[in-house]
Amino acid sequence: MQEKNAYILGTDTEELHRLGVQHQVWAEEAQHGWSKAHFTAGQTLLDLGCGPGFCTEELAYITGSSGKVIGVDRSAAFIEHLRQVANLHHLSIQGIVADFDDMHLDSNSLDGMYCRWALAWLPNPKEILQKVYNALKPDGKMVIHEYYDWSTHQIEPHMPQLAKAIAAALKSFKDSPGEIDIGRRLPAMLEEMGMEVTSIRLMSKIATPSQFNWHWPKTFYRSYFPRLADNGYLTKEDVTNALFEHTKLEQTKGATLCCPLMVEVIAKK
Repeated sequence: MQEKNAYILGTDTEELHRLGVQHQVWAEEAQHGWSKAHFTAGQTLLDLGCGPGFCTEELAYITGSSGKVIGVDRSAAFIEHLRQVANLHHLSIQGIVADFDDMHLDSNSLDGMYCRWALAWLPNPKEILQKVYNALKPDGKMVIHEYYDWSTHQIEPHMPQLAKAIAAALKSFKDSPGEIDIGRRLPAMLEEMGMEVTSIRLMSKIATPSQFNWHWPKTFYRSYFPRLADNGYLTKEDVTNALFEHTKLEQTKGATLCCPLMVEVIAKK
């Protein structure tokens, strides 16, 4: 059963699997950021926009039984999944169903925060980050992974129908209340709040059909292109043609797919 308005790509079983693939592609980058921010045992960490909790679970192994990870997401289905994972593996995780606007965080309660693709969909990211800032202890860290330039999502060789669908996806993001390329604004935003930006790292990924990375955009296309037709950005014929061309691209020798450019921003209170 699908939750209404809980998540731009839905919260059904198909999306749960897509998020699992996505996490496998980006897990190494997340772990790099956590290590650089010195996330460790005994800390209390916030996973902002945790979804079903792939990162939350990993963070809970880092914080251990003496620490805690708080996972916040607006999807009740995802938080229920997270709670089941926490119970199964006996992890110190607190799952909270909340819209970020309604989220309550105690002051001076967090050693760190991680979020990935949570801020791009918000009309008020700075306001939400200010909430987190107020909850951070002195020297508390934020590790944020967001898009820097989604338009860098490109294919080679050119496939016109697939390119049309990719462009339609970007237009749908641009039409949303948030800012898909919020990553480029984060350093200034965080410094305006009084944080010290300690690290900025661009993260790029290029995939070939034989690589596992290829399956990240592939699962996105199959999940999101039909939604674009439902919302008037594409016709059903457009979707069929785009997915056909992606299959053709997958069978083309030397084909490459450049994933959207990401940025990691680490800041200290």
